[in-house]
Amino acid sequence: MAGSDEHGEIWDAFRDLVNMTPSALEKWLATPESRAAGQHRDGGESTGHASGRTIVEILRKKKADLSDADYAHMRKVVGYVRRHLAQRPSGEVRDTRWRHSLMNWGHDPLHDG
Repeated sequence: MAGSDEHGEIWDAFRDLVNMTPSALEKWLATPESRAAGQHRDGGESTGHASGRTIVEILRKKKADLSDADYAHMRKVVGYVRRHLAQRPSGEVRDTRWRHSLMNWGHDPLHDG
């Protein structure tokens, strides 16, 4: 099991980067734009879309109830969002696949909260 210090760092980074509520993320994941974004394997669900469903589950749990698997996924989310934010395209991003992909991972770059 990972140390509590590591879990604390992951928790803080995850809560900082995932700025969508569980209900807002769930609503987003139901849209055609969400399903179209990201990398799809064999025509199935994209990695980010599947991740979004896991993020909703994590956000609805109490911190004390999070498992090592939850923390591992949270670490993956933090890494993805940080890398993706560094690749921000120039210009308006509201209707871009870049933003849509980030939103699948629980981060809306146009949300200030």
